[in-house]
Amino acid sequence: MSADLSPAERYAASRRRGRFPLLSDFVLDLGFTLDPFQQEACEALEEGSGVLVCAPTGAGKTVVGEFAVHKALAEGRKAFYTTPIKALSNQKFADLVDRYGPERVGLLTGDNAVNGDAPVVVMTTEVLRNMLYADSPALRGLGYVVMDEVHYLADRFRGAVWEEVIIHLPDDVTLVSLSATVSNAEEFADWLVTVRGDTRVVVSEVRPIPLWQHMLVGGRVFDLFALRPTAHLAGVAQLSTRERGAAVVDPELVRYTKEQERRLDSWHGGASRRSKDRYEHRPRYTPPGRAEVLTRLDAAGLLPAITFVFSRKGCDAAVEQCLRSGLRLTDEAERAAIAEVVDRHTGSLHEADLQVLGFWEWREGLLAGLAAHHAGLVPAFKEAVEECFVRGLVKAVFATETLALGINMPARTVVLEKLTKWNGEAHVDITPGEYTQLTGRAGRRGIDVEGHAAVVWSPGVDPVAVAGLASTRTYPLRSSFRPSYNMAVNLVGSYGRERARELLASSFAQFQADRSVVGLARQAARSEEDAARLEAAVPAAKGDVAGYARLRQEISEREKELSRDTAARRRQEAAETLLALRPGDVIRVPSGRRQGLAVVLDPGITELADPRPLVLTEDKWAGRLGPLDFPTPVEALARVRVPKHFNHRSPHARRDLASTLRNARVEHELGARKVRRGAPVDDDPVLVDLRHALRRHPVHTLPDREELVRSAYGWLRARRDADRVHRQVEERTGSLIRQFDRTCDVLEQLGYLLPDAPSAAEEHTPGPHPAAEAPVVTAAGRQLSRIWSEADLLAAECLRAGVFDGLDAPGLAACASALVFEARRDGPGQPPVPSGPVSAALVRMRQVHAQLHAVETDHGVRPSRDLDLGFVWAAHRWADGQSLDRVLAGAEQAGTELSGGDFVRWARQLVDLLDQLAKVSEGALARTARQAVERTRRGVVAVAVTG
Repeated sequence: MSADLSPAERYAASRRRGRFPLLSDFVLDLGFTLDPFQQEACEALEEGSGVLVCAPTGAGKTVVGEFAVHKALAEGRKAFYTTPIKALSNQKFADLVDRYGPERVGLLTGDNAVNGDAPVVVMTTEVLRNMLYADSPALRGLGYVVMDEVHYLADRFRGAVWEEVIIHLPDDVTLVSLSATVSNAEEFADWLVTVRGDTRVVVSEVRPIPLWQHMLVGGRVFDLFALRPTAHLAGVAQLSTRERGAAVVDPELVRYTKEQERRLDSWHGGASRRSKDRYEHRPRYTPPGRAEVLTRLDAAGLLPAITFVFSRKGCDAAVEQCLRSGLRLTDEAERAAIAEVVDRHTGSLHEADLQVLGFWEWREGLLAGLAAHHAGLVPAFKEAVEECFVRGLVKAVFATETLALGINMPARTVVLEKLTKWNGEAHVDITPGEYTQLTGRAGRRGIDVEGHAAVVWSPGVDPVAVAGLASTRTYPLRSSFRPSYNMAVNLVGSYGRERARELLASSFAQFQADRSVVGLARQAARSEEDAARLEAAVPAAKGDVAGYARLRQEISEREKELSRDTAARRRQEAAETLLALRPGDVIRVPSGRRQGLAVVLDPGITELADPRPLVLTEDKWAGRLGPLDFPTPVEALARVRVPKHFNHRSPHARRDLASTLRNARVEHELGARKVRRGAPVDDDPVLVDLRHALRRHPVHTLPDREELVRSAYGWLRARRDADRVHRQVEERTGSLIRQFDRTCDVLEQLGYLLPDAPSAAEEHTPGPHPAAEAPVVTAAGRQLSRIWSEADLLAAECLRAGVFDGLDAPGLAACASALVFEARRDGPGQPPVPSGPVSAALVRMRQVHAQLHAVETDHGVRPSRDLDLGFVWAAHRWADGQSLDRVLAGAEQAGTELSGGDFVRWARQLVDLLDQLAKVSEGALARTARQAVERTRRGVVAVAVTG
């Protein structure tokens, strides 16, 4: 390579080697030349600066982190390499062991501790945060911390950990922050300078592998852009998303898709009533099948490919669809290699568990070169898929968007079937940042000359909008930091309350809030001007029009409030009437899919959960109904005899009892449905007074009152908007400090903190100070400081109240699961739970939560998360030694649908909390918690933890 350089270039390179000897040594072992952004970042490190590196996925940011490790070892100092997820930690640990040897590299995650005293340690970010609060001896001699994927600080669940680490690291530690491309890198760097000192920001927008964007329309493939893949960004950065798309989209693609839309519209709307048969048999647009798409990509040499489907079931169905079509993408040698990988990753799983997890169907797909990748897979399956794909054995993966956030798993091509996804509440369009992140997987450095991204067209997909989406590089980094109870006791215990407040004021969250106040102040001024203008437009000569409009608004709000109260009361009445049901009662299900007459087989009453009666309907359906099926009270209309040992799973038994139910309809004349009217609101005294005041108001009798009220409504809306913006300004000014003070007030009232006392921190002594020097944290507070959970204070309160005392290991696992599990969707009511001690403990946990909620409400603190009972039965059965098949089937019967991957993930989190409870407890409870850990950490869960 040096032979291609001119004498002047060789001289400049020689001088650079002289200025940066450590970097020169490092590059010698790499085997490739550094990109300009890598060179710039590494040179800044050697000059003694911290760095923030923002570059696209796959650009090679980690090289900068690896140079920091090299520099630390050369200087005889330690380096910590932190990652957001355990899989990334394991991968980076393996990379560094290959480079530096196992004796110099360690690994610390929640599950593994390998050579933790080594000079180089890879760890999850939470482990480093805990070290900082504990003032761990391992921090001695620490010189460099690499924070990989630092943009995770925007994660609303875990993001605060990144900010805690950045703020609390000793001043003499150099920070290397590696991030995806974000649009506000300069803002983030400005904050890093304020808290970490000299920090160089290095931003690269250049993808190492050029990306070609396409759109699949029926059987044709179009380029999305009219220009070269990098040229489309030039000169359009200041345009809106749609304007940008219109400027760069391929006009032939636009013309063809409009022609397709017109053709479909003419068929859909052009048929006359006389040609009804022809209209009913009009052609419908059918997108190309998945097997067809993969076959075309294979023929064009564009495999391996990742197809993003945004649905777990959709991913699994895609593999099945391709297998049914006969698609096979592997040869005999590849199938043998895949079989070896599968056996290695799944060999420790029990045969019965493999059967439950659909092992053979999954293996068949892998052998064909096809796989799904989503959070519903158990880790062993997921890791096998990842290894096969990285090695080029699996050629097509159907994945949810979580793959874009995971380990390094690039492809030659990325396919997006849709540009909308379910966010847990609604179907929403993917953002430009998400599009960039997904398509960033296309193109394998060192393998592919170019990467490809393809969007599958369907009616309603606008190529102009897609082009605008693909040419927008907007991914702003937003802090999710807020003080938790655990954070508060750790901060106060280490620094004292005043110093803790100063530290929080230096967070990125407060930094962004303070900057946003400037824009909000301008918005407030504009809102005030709008309100004044609209107020002037309200004719004063006509009387108090604004007062009249306010009265109408108050009436509307009161009516809505009464309607909500009435609905809530009816639901409560309905729940109470369900408690009175007995087997054999004939009831009318008032709504839902099972609306109509039904006979009660089992009232489904438990000590804790809402009643879920088991019923049989006239159409022979048998199953449990929930509160959503009974929005109004229910009563027994008649009674029929239910055989003593009735088996509702027997078709013959269901048919006979359904016949008896139909006879009861005739015998008791149950055909007509009685409609209960809602409770009247007219007798509400507040509403009566408001309506009376409205009728007596002078404006009420004016002939043009509606026009006057419309103008007043505009002013009231503007006034409300202005007041809202003013409140936002007040809330954001010092918002984190207020949250922290309120959090501390809750902790003081509950006895975790003592009132403000003199501390070493108040004497402005730098550095952390143990709680012994600043005795403001009680024994209960020290216990809370070691509970790392979203429900940290609720768990601590349950411990103090003795809620868990006397439970056996399965019972403790069941109750603790209510503190970690979160259902993906809201169920129709509370799921059933084991009776006896577990049910009693959960009732007490509810009482503790209610008391805590009241204290939090009094102090204006966001309430702690509620208990979620959806995993209780699963945790109990698993800790009791039952099979995975029974556990998953029982969970589904109790109303919680769990895949194998879901179960393992929640079980691992449960193990983590149980382990914490064992460490902060004493005596019998500590022993029970350790037993619960061992009983839960078995089978597929143990393989996931240790593998």
